[in-house]
Amino acid sequence: MKINVHIIAPYEAMLPIIKECTPLFPDMKICVSIGELQAGVDIALSKEYETNIFISRGTTARLIKEAVKTPVIDMNITGYDMIRSLTLASNLSDKSALISFPDITTFAKSTIDLMDLPISVFTIEHTDEVPPLIVELKNKGYKQIIGDTITLKTSEAYGLKGFLIHASKVTIIRSLEQATELFHYINKVNIPSKIFEIITKKNYKNFVLLDNQNNIVYEHFTTIQFTNDLKSEMYILNTDINLNNEKATKNYVVEDCIIEIKGHYSPTFSYKIYIFNKHDQLLNQEGLKVHTENLYAPLIANSDRIQFILQQIKTLYQINEPILLIGEKGTGKDFISTYIHDQCNEGLLLTINFEKYNINQLDKIPLNSVRTIKFQNLSRIKDNHDKLSAFIEMCLNLKIHVFVLLENIIQFEPFTSKISNIVELPPLNERKEDIEGFVQYFLSSFHEKYGTVAVKIKDESLSLLKETTYPFNIDDLRFVMKQIALKENYIVIQHETVENVLNVEKLALKALSFKGTLKDIEKEIIELVLKEENFNQSKTAERLGINRATLWRKLKE
Repeated sequence: MKINVHIIAPYEAMLPIIKECTPLFPDMKICVSIGELQAGVDIALSKEYETNIFISRGTTARLIKEAVKTPVIDMNITGYDMIRSLTLASNLSDKSALISFPDITTFAKSTIDLMDLPISVFTIEHTDEVPPLIVELKNKGYKQIIGDTITLKTSEAYGLKGFLIHASKVTIIRSLEQATELFHYINKVNIPSKIFEIITKKNYKNFVLLDNQNNIVYEHFTTIQFTNDLKSEMYILNTDINLNNEKATKNYVVEDCIIEIKGHYSPTFSYKIYIFNKHDQLLNQEGLKVHTENLYAPLIANSDRIQFILQQIKTLYQINEPILLIGEKGTGKDFISTYIHDQCNEGLLLTINFEKYNINQLDKIPLNSVRTIKFQNLSRIKDNHDKLSAFIEMCLNLKIHVFVLLENIIQFEPFTSKISNIVELPPLNERKEDIEGFVQYFLSSFHEKYGTVAVKIKDESLSLLKETTYPFNIDDLRFVMKQIALKENYIVIQHETVENVLNVEKLALKALSFKGTLKDIEKEIIELVLKEENFNQSKTAERLGINRATLWRKLKE
């Protein structure tokens, strides 16, 4: 295997010497270009992906090192080069000075002192220091300036003689030998990395590696185009990953597909890798929804009951047991099921809403990318119960987690044989320890969204909120807190503001919303009476003046 070496010479006089050295290295493909400073950098950038090692000199070599990732060897001046150049320069009677960087001037001063040469030495840290220094030396009677190409050109521009410290054949040969040694060392060290790179590329078609400064250091895409929009989505997810949260997932919806982005954090190196998977589009069917946004709302779980329920759900989920999640409107069924999925799984979360979805289309859903399915509004299914039961069973066989979200068990009676794990979420008035957490979150959310003033609430006002009944639970509390936040002009919520809002909204906090069609309102009334009668259908039918068969039919509608 030939080593691709590119020598970027800062001056043309090096070309004949390089040409003499080239035959001594048959295992190298040596390319040569002339370019100093930024011109040399531009050459290196244009040739980086076809070059194993660059060789240059002085300031040009330093600038190239800063610009490229490919190794760069600096043709360091040898003792022979220094002695020869200084001896030649001192043969002239002109007052002479050497200007260069510390790595040259330290060596030069020792040589000059040893040989007792009439040459002054001046050290610089940056090339910008050269012009004013030369002007100063000219005013002091100096006629000759010794240094590199930039020093030479600047000296000549100010009417002084420039004397270049030339690199000898020995220097160039040594640089090429260093290139050989460096290439074999890097190749040896990189073999494990290359093997892992091959394996990674084989298993992951699309991925990006970020360093500890969140700069992209490696990217590989074969089935996805890494657009600016996709890059932005990756960096949004990047803010969620840290030492305390070593992985996160985000789904990005484009016109014809869903791109799942999985982020993983390596605490050892503080590097992050993002893996991109392309999935079939599921959103083109009405009633289907893929969860694509991260849950930014916090999980409020201060009450012992909610903590127990969460652990129960998580346990059932991890062993892939189907879960029937029951709870009144606004008890957080949708949020908690999404939260459990996000915590325990990295695949896609799909919601099937039978209020809009045609059950006869179930077998057309592509499930290869789905890891969790939520079923909503099963009461809208008039028939084909066996079809849904078979679909749920197929999902479980495919290791797809299943949630069924309902307001009461009656809505699920046709499917009770399929799911026996029933978890009931309590209404808000049975988990009052969590109200304070919700209040604080809502205040923060409204402040961010609407610029509201209030950020704190007193215990007296909080107690009043805890004593209030919320028919639609968290949804009602959110609505009340929104009105309070919008009306409050002080940082700390005034008790009077809370009382006024509750007095105004007390009618809205009745159990009936009177929203939707007449049939929806009728159903809402039936469900309210059913709840008040502790789901006793006989007592509910009696209160409503209908028989049980009619009640059952209306609940199924």
